[in-house]
Amino acid sequence: MDLAQPIYVAGHRGLVGSALVRRLEALGATRLILRRRADLDLTDQAAVEAFFAAERPAYVFLAAAKVGGIKANESYPAEFIFDNLAVQVNVIHAAWKYGARKLCFLGSSCVYPKLAPQPLKEDYLLTGPLEPTNEWYAVAKIAGIKMCQAYRRQYGFDAISVMPTNLYGPNDNFHPEHSHVLPAMIRRFEEARLSGAPSVTIWGTGTPRREFLHVDDMADATIHLMRTYSGEAFVNIGVGEDVTILELARLVARVVGYTGEILTDPSKPDGTPRKLMDVSRLTALGWRARIGLEEGIRSTVAWYRQHAASAASR
Repeated sequence: MDLAQPIYVAGHRGLVGSALVRRLEALGATRLILRRRADLDLTDQAAVEAFFAAERPAYVFLAAAKVGGIKANESYPAEFIFDNLAVQVNVIHAAWKYGARKLCFLGSSCVYPKLAPQPLKEDYLLTGPLEPTNEWYAVAKIAGIKMCQAYRRQYGFDAISVMPTNLYGPNDNFHPEHSHVLPAMIRRFEEARLSGAPSVTIWGTGTPRREFLHVDDMADATIHLMRTYSGEAFVNIGVGEDVTILELARLVARVVGYTGEILTDPSKPDGTPRKLMDVSRLTALGWRARIGLEEGIRSTVAWYRQHAASAASR
């Protein structure tokens, strides 16, 4: 990847896109192409085609997506499947049509079957039923993987796909109802600390296991793959270690400084029992995660406290 060429980061204001921009700028990229949603609606095919025809980016990072936790997925299934499919179809097709040299599509670990063997190997895709609470999002992401593979096979388009595990870090979504588990916990435990609440209740039994990768590590891995990898097979991006949701809650509480009781609510859904990525393919390609979970949570808590007013309303 030639960092002097124009590089388009779709979704640059989100958790993933903003991390990619930070890393690209640190590496010396000088021609980043960035558009806010208000300036370019990626679900609008005509607008996307006009943008690519005018800007002609050499490299594309497709990080734009409609994302959210269990409640958001259950509440807005039509939006999750339509918006994500529309964005992917429009951007991937236009990138190929207008001569992009390479595209990287960012998927999600939710593409794997609910009860797939652990850790999750790339070969397990489409080997069983999906987790029902996020299947709309997962189906869209699987379609994105397959579209990249199809355009590589038929047109020779250098489109790669990466599957990050659960991400967190600066610019995350801390909305009380629509965020993922880690940012939701940071907000709830911080608010409980400030209000002196005697307890905090987390969804589910607390027993599911999850893997968490700091978004700056994800950005570094993604750019490493854009510079070194070209293949049809997608690549997992993770740390290769996981924790239970209850262990995570206790860690967040300790970092935040909350000393009250932590309760579970088994009446709420747990989601997939375990999601741990097999990162052997990524390791063989020369990359390993560097930011530990506690270190990453501490820096994210510091960022949230500095940006609480704007972050909590997103």
